[in-house]
Amino acid sequence: MKFSSIYKIPLLLFFFITLAVSGQIKNPVKFKFTVNELGNNEYEAVLNATLESGWHIYSRDIPEDTGIPTEYKVSGKNIELIGKFQEVGKKHEEFSEAFNGKIIYYSNSAAFKQKFKLKDVSKPGNVVAEITYQTCDDRVCLAPNTLEFNQKIISKETKEDAALPNEEAKDSVTTTETVAENPSKGEITVTETSKLDPKQLKIASIDIAKPLTDCGTGSSKITENYWTYLLLGFVGGLIALLTPCVFPMIPLTVSFFTKGNKNPAKGKRDALIYGFFILLIFVLLSLPFHLIDGIAGNVFNEISTNVWLNIAFFIIFIFFAGSFFGYYDITLPSSIANKSSKAEEAGGMIGIFFMALTLVIVSFSCTGPILGSLLGSAITGSANVPMLLTFALAGFGLAWAIVFGLLALFPQALQSLPKSGGWMNTVKVVLGFVELALALKFLSKADLVSKTFLIKRELFIAIWIIVAIGLVVYLFGLIRFPHDDKKPKISVTRKIIGVLGLGFVVYLVQGLIPSERPKLQLLSGILPPINVSYFYDEKDGILGMKPEHDFFNAIELAKKENKPILIDFTGYGCENCRKMEEFVWSEPDILPILQNDVVLASLYVDDKEELPEDQKTKIDLGDGQVKKVKTIGDRWSLFQTANFNNNSQPHYVLITPDGKVINDPVSGYMEKEKFKKFLECGVNYFKKNK
Repeated sequence: MKFSSIYKIPLLLFFFITLAVSGQIKNPVKFKFTVNELGNNEYEAVLNATLESGWHIYSRDIPEDTGIPTEYKVSGKNIELIGKFQEVGKKHEEFSEAFNGKIIYYSNSAAFKQKFKLKDVSKPGNVVAEITYQTCDDRVCLAPNTLEFNQKIISKETKEDAALPNEEAKDSVTTTETVAENPSKGEITVTETSKLDPKQLKIASIDIAKPLTDCGTGSSKITENYWTYLLLGFVGGLIALLTPCVFPMIPLTVSFFTKGNKNPAKGKRDALIYGFFILLIFVLLSLPFHLIDGIAGNVFNEISTNVWLNIAFFIIFIFFAGSFFGYYDITLPSSIANKSSKAEEAGGMIGIFFMALTLVIVSFSCTGPILGSLLGSAITGSANVPMLLTFALAGFGLAWAIVFGLLALFPQALQSLPKSGGWMNTVKVVLGFVELALALKFLSKADLVSKTFLIKRELFIAIWIIVAIGLVVYLFGLIRFPHDDKKPKISVTRKIIGVLGLGFVVYLVQGLIPSERPKLQLLSGILPPINVSYFYDEKDGILGMKPEHDFFNAIELAKKENKPILIDFTGYGCENCRKMEEFVWSEPDILPILQNDVVLASLYVDDKEELPEDQKTKIDLGDGQVKKVKTIGDRWSLFQTANFNNNSQPHYVLITPDGKVINDPVSGYMEKEKFKKFLECGVNYFKKNK
């Protein structure tokens, strides 16, 4: 059974992730808001939309149960609307097979107009325009978006007295404290203010450039371990070489270069070039992530903690597992492979390139799930996703390039390669069990971010135990999958891996036993937090502590108890945060400091819960566009960036009750001694100077 059309679901994970990223950070429509004076106390609020080529925006008159209609609303103080808003532009109407009905949309440009008048011409008005819309092209629709624009209106009678009264200014976005975010640079500039207010994202007293003391704990920036991802990619590439889609092609391809050419030296040279092109093609797969414009500082964190995206990853990984088990094949359209194969006839360097491309395409059935797992782990595990993906894919391609290159140089080594056979299907099935286990990780993250807490730590471990037992049973030949031999030979290697699987089951069972100290350190960050458990209540805090989850409440508590505040920028989907909590915080010489000497403020940057209405605020994006900060995670993420010029988690900052930074912040997972030095230096300084 082949699902050759499955590529439409999103060429599996590569294009799925790319579309998810672009939907978050690239906006193909630009708006310009103006207010035109028509005379006789009549005005017109005009919002002009300019769309990139190939994209369209739906009309408000689109039929029900099709696309999302564009809604344009105008309101404000001292404003009275005249009629309904009007759409201006060239409408396009066509039948949509997807919706099974007619759709109406605008491409290239459109305008939305609303007439209004001032209720009292002697007073100024404040016009607020809000548009809700969705943009689509022929391949994808981006998530619906809502933008707000505002502008002051002063009639001719009052232009001499243009300044707004104080009470009016308090409600105007242009005169309150705002944060300007530059999406293309990821920078935030802030208008400082001295009064603490939950709506404020910048605290005037906080200055990370001038800590009160120097503890020598180093920079607050994280250095990504790119070489780790290069190694992971390399290992993934070696594993992919053992699959039945790739392994049989090794001797055929190498023999072509070494025997099919009358000049042996030229054949070896061409084989090395072939290996280089394989490496190049895999590296190019990461190129879209570097080219996407407008990457905000916290956008990849928003993507990795998106509930629906993690559920989608879960479904895709289950789908990968079914492919590895042999119930169906995941292949790219045959037309793509045919075109690439035909291009090989060009000869020379171009022909060699298309030979490499053909290899990558036809092996997609086996390499797609492996690469998808690697990419999924990278995009949900770091802020600097593009470079991590580049290194991971480079490692994957490097493994293939080395194997093909070395075998071309030393073709006699082909004789020592094992023959193709049932063992390759065993490799695929084992990978299927690995995909099942990894799928649960994404479902668990969605559960944590949505705060449903249905997948407790013990349930997660129990499911992994079942998966591991299934793998062991398969390796010992007690169950078979579609492509296994009827009477499979249980090799020594299978038996050894089966025994290791039993050892892993024994290791997992430890996690089902209640304990005061965390267990399963190797799986820290993958498992749900220790307080998401049948034996504990997540509301009871962690490690005997009940952190504050609101910075402003922590400030008040710190003043009352005369203690410094440890700000812990964390996230429900942050793996390194869990590792710090379980295996650094819990140490006997660290935990008492956290329990007794500081006020702990754990601020979750991925909390999707909406803020109370009186705490919601707005961010000026420039050009009159205003972004609403609606969720708790929005607030703490921007709060971190505005005050500490950092958007990574975990990130730890010690400050005094009056908001002064005590010592240099630290970031990321670190050894106990470094974290202890950071804590003791800051706490001791505070005790001596309070």
